[in-house]
Amino acid sequence: MRPAIYCGVAAVFFVRAAFSPETGKIERMKKTNEQLIKGLPRRILLMLLDCGLIVLCYYIAILLRFDGEDAFRRHEVITAMAPMLSYILPIYMVVFWFGGLYEIMWEYAGMRDLARLMCLSGLATGFSLLFDMLFRTRTISGTVLIIGAVLNTAAVAGVRFLWRLMRTVRQYTHNSPKSTRRARDKTPLLIVGAGNAGAWAVNLCKTKNSTFGNPVVIVDDDLTKKNLRVQGVPVRGTISDIPELVRKYHIVEIVIAITTLKGERLREVINLCNSTHCRVRMLNDPQAVDESGKPVVAGLRELNTADFLSRDEIQLNNAQISEYLHDKIVLVTGGGGSIGSELCRQIMRYSPRQLLIFDIYENCAYELEMELHNKYGADAPIITLIGSIRDKARLDEVFETYHPSVVFHAAAHKHVPLMEVSPAEAVKNNVFGTKNLLTSAAEHDVERFVQLSTDKAVNPTNVMGCTKRICEMLIQTFASNTTMKCMAVRFGNVLGSHGSVIPLFEEQIKRGGPVTITHPDIVRYFMTITEAAQLVLQAGGLAKSGSIYVLDMGEPVRIMDLANRLIRFYGYEPGVDIPIEITGLRPGEKLYEELMLDSEQDKMMSTAHNKIFIAPPMDIDLARFYEELQNLHACAEHNDEAVVVGLQRIVGRYHPNRKLNEDHTVSAAHGNTAVMDKSEIEHAMSQAAKESKEGKDVS
Repeated sequence: MRPAIYCGVAAVFFVRAAFSPETGKIERMKKTNEQLIKGLPRRILLMLLDCGLIVLCYYIAILLRFDGEDAFRRHEVITAMAPMLSYILPIYMVVFWFGGLYEIMWEYAGMRDLARLMCLSGLATGFSLLFDMLFRTRTISGTVLIIGAVLNTAAVAGVRFLWRLMRTVRQYTHNSPKSTRRARDKTPLLIVGAGNAGAWAVNLCKTKNSTFGNPVVIVDDDLTKKNLRVQGVPVRGTISDIPELVRKYHIVEIVIAITTLKGERLREVINLCNSTHCRVRMLNDPQAVDESGKPVVAGLRELNTADFLSRDEIQLNNAQISEYLHDKIVLVTGGGGSIGSELCRQIMRYSPRQLLIFDIYENCAYELEMELHNKYGADAPIITLIGSIRDKARLDEVFETYHPSVVFHAAAHKHVPLMEVSPAEAVKNNVFGTKNLLTSAAEHDVERFVQLSTDKAVNPTNVMGCTKRICEMLIQTFASNTTMKCMAVRFGNVLGSHGSVIPLFEEQIKRGGPVTITHPDIVRYFMTITEAAQLVLQAGGLAKSGSIYVLDMGEPVRIMDLANRLIRFYGYEPGVDIPIEITGLRPGEKLYEELMLDSEQDKMMSTAHNKIFIAPPMDIDLARFYEELQNLHACAEHNDEAVVVGLQRIVGRYHPNRKLNEDHTVSAAHGNTAVMDKSEIEHAMSQAAKESKEGKDVS
């Protein structure tokens, strides 16, 4: 008997796992005592109801099986059946309980839940028949049990769906003044998408929470769905018809319920929805899970900037990335920062032997460590190290102790205006901190070194960008003089990073404005933090030493347009509800950021990844380069303004947009104008090319 019991328990858990949203999970999260106590009366009532239905169904099964036979035979079967209920009912209740039948929210029940009920009923019938055969000398006809099982399934499911139907009718009937008033009070919604996600959104709004609103019309670009109904809601047009339908049906809120919508098309839909001045929300993907594998809570969420600037999903070569990260000791400098922390999250997906988070700011590093331990367990191979890349001795200590084989260098001073005020500090940290790190890495046999660079390193007009250009030059010098694979990855602005314009605009909008813009014609490249981190990892796997990898940032975004769209994003009208104020270019700022020089355009090489390119190598006079570095180091140690001149001597294309005032403040030298327009840039490039031939330009 024990093997039969073991098999039965295993079968129950198999069915439960097969039809659970957490398929493949052996153990479900235990409910708290409070939740158990709260839900226990409902479960007991359902069990009692099911017991009554089972008894009734088996009685009907006997009547059907022995219809037309003598009453004595029928009575004999009923008499024999009665004692069987003493074990049939417990078997059914145990199977139903452990199979999760009483955990189903029947207001959302669908085919998955019905399939679970059918399987559980079949299992209970099988166990009942097995028990009867093993412990009774006189078995009841299997036909009765089978008929009873079919009737049980129909009755249990029917009662639940009947209750659901009655609840729906009661809620939405027009015969009740209260329900009529409730329906009128609900916010009229327009649903974008008539697929599975759209049906889910309609069901969510109608049965769960009245605060979600009342769906009155659906749009979908599939013309075959026009004039059809999704759970009673009509499909009345395509996405392009949204403005007209908003006016016709007096729509207040729009819900985007197409989970596959990405990239440019998603931006188009969002912009169209925002143009109606309706509140716009997104449906959480019903099939989505979070990073821990748990289902995302069903509901509607506010749009975020990642949706707003949605880009096509990146296809990664995971095998290539895993090859150099799996079972390796990986060091991430600046690991607590916005880019560094996302790099750490992505690296952990590839099971490194050890992840070293190196940062001078302990708070952010600690929070990241706790986050990763919560996700990967207390024993996850994560070590947080506090230190500065300026401290060569500390770096040597780290390399000698932990022996990392891969280094991602994300530590840097990045805030452009602040570095204009403190140029020596930018040089100490960004230039000579990077040089310290490269030297220590090379001395301790690091296999791969990945430097994070910026588009501001191209034709730099600020100290930060110029220091990053020198870092790119250091990467190439170390690549050619060591066995270490060195590379730099150049990309633009990252959404949500510290100092990004998007969080600033959002804060200003929430305060009621004004939204401040330095220049009406300023443009920038943007990508999400996740996208940047993934492409950095992918570039690191390409492993062509000395390369400057340039990420495809898409089309640049005009900041004025971005501000207008964000204001509408929050339901306001630019210039009416939220004013926009032009403040003038900040120190070091220019109108146009570039990912590559004009001279690099034709020489740019493609890679195996369609979003990663290789800039041509720079011509560097090593002797002069290191001589100028020594001079720059001496100026930086004395916090001398001469560091700016020293930067210009190393990077001939550096054109500072800064003016040191008598009160020691720094302002933009060119005021509210472009530092260099496109014609000036072309002229400068031609001059730089001539100087390069004459040996006057180091870079």
